[in-house]
Amino acid sequence: MSLSQRLDLRQTQALVMTPQLQQAIKLLQMSSQELGSFIAEEIEKNPLLERAGDGPAPESTPENENAGERFVIAPSASAPAAVASSLAAPAVADARGAENQEDPWTGYGATEQYGRGGSFDEDDFNKAREVAEGPSLREYLLEQIHVDFADPSERLIAAALVELLDEAGYLPSDLELARAQLGATPEQFESVIVRLQQCDPPGIFARSLKECLAIQLREKNRLDPAMAALLDHLDLLAKHERARLMRLCGVDAEDLAGMIAEIRECDPKPATVFTADVAPPIVPDVMLRPQPGAGWLVELNNGNLPRVLANEHYYAEVQASVRSKSDKDYLSERWQQANWLVKALHQRATTILKVAAEIVRQQDKFFVHGVQHLKPLILRDIAEAVEMHESTVSRVTQHKYIATPRGLFELKYFFTTALARADGGAAVSSESVRERIKALVENEAAGAVLSDDRITEILRKDGIDIARRTVAKYREALRIPSSAQRRREKRGR
Repeated sequence: MSLSQRLDLRQTQALVMTPQLQQAIKLLQMSSQELGSFIAEEIEKNPLLERAGDGPAPESTPENENAGERFVIAPSASAPAAVASSLAAPAVADARGAENQEDPWTGYGATEQYGRGGSFDEDDFNKAREVAEGPSLREYLLEQIHVDFADPSERLIAAALVELLDEAGYLPSDLELARAQLGATPEQFESVIVRLQQCDPPGIFARSLKECLAIQLREKNRLDPAMAALLDHLDLLAKHERARLMRLCGVDAEDLAGMIAEIRECDPKPATVFTADVAPPIVPDVMLRPQPGAGWLVELNNGNLPRVLANEHYYAEVQASVRSKSDKDYLSERWQQANWLVKALHQRATTILKVAAEIVRQQDKFFVHGVQHLKPLILRDIAEAVEMHESTVSRVTQHKYIATPRGLFELKYFFTTALARADGGAAVSSESVRERIKALVENEAAGAVLSDDRITEILRKDGIDIARRTVAKYREALRIPSSAQRRREKRGR
């Protein structure tokens, strides 16, 4: 067999993503905060870009302005003309989806899943403003250390320990490496920690939840042997095993209830009051308003929509004065980039609005009647309706929020899986089933706690074909304890 060289000409098809296409995809999935930061950077880099309203009005074309648009969705059978009055003043929902961890002092948890509960009032904003304007935790502690520690070496150790505090105000449980790096003896190191634990706020510099609570209770002169025994068994307290706790602490039910009440008055995260990084409030990207006699009005939130312009007048003025080829190339590149960004922002805005309007159209009953009427919905349903790819719809609904008469929701919230009905009727959404389970547990009698099997039976009688393991999964996702744990808690009340 002989070896030879030859040249072949072949035609192939390949999908190549240009840098601009890649950037457009990134713009689509950015949140409003991320987009704002990106626009600020681009304006800083590109002299031909400017925010709308900054300086003299530049010449522009209609596509050069990413102004807000709107959709009016015609009323349906579920959206009567009086829809505005039927939805009067519901609570604004917190769509942040915060972690809802169970603590001994919070029962099932103080927060709820995003899309429900929680209202904002003036006090909340006042507290946030006070936190932002006040000293940071580090500054506050260093001021106390400067007064309380006269010895320079101890002051150095104390200042180093301040830098090791986590967001809740705790020290790491293992401090041996830090002690060795500071060259302190174990006795000196422990002495500094004990003195730091006397700083304000109470509970700061603890190395565990137990130690944090003990510091606060000791300051109130309530750390007696019974309370110390209770702190040694916080796991039993979280499980509501009060009978065992009474035996271990040597107290009766009334005394135990009083001790638990005192623990609940303590702050398990003493540093949070000094957190300087206050989470910004969520600003909706889309607004939904009921229109009496005309269905729904869906429009972009212009206050949250970056408006940038490519300044054609400035471009013409600078272009007339440049002479070198490199300057002309640079100016041409900046002009093309500015025009592309303006068009990309306009396309992003119209795409978000189009997807949001279709979600409203398909979830019409939810906005009128509530979560029990949330329709099963998947990305493909919206993608086919608006003639987009599923991946585009997925990017549009990430980190985008819609303000509705029923609260503030992430667009992702409206996509839920379907559960079949036993009677052959229309499927129900998993989110509405979760809400039904939550309502059943909240309304259960103290002497008739519902097991997962019993909840399954009730749902099946309502026509919802659901397995017991699915009920257990939804209950755990809602942070609802088991029936045995709820029964123990109700007996202890």
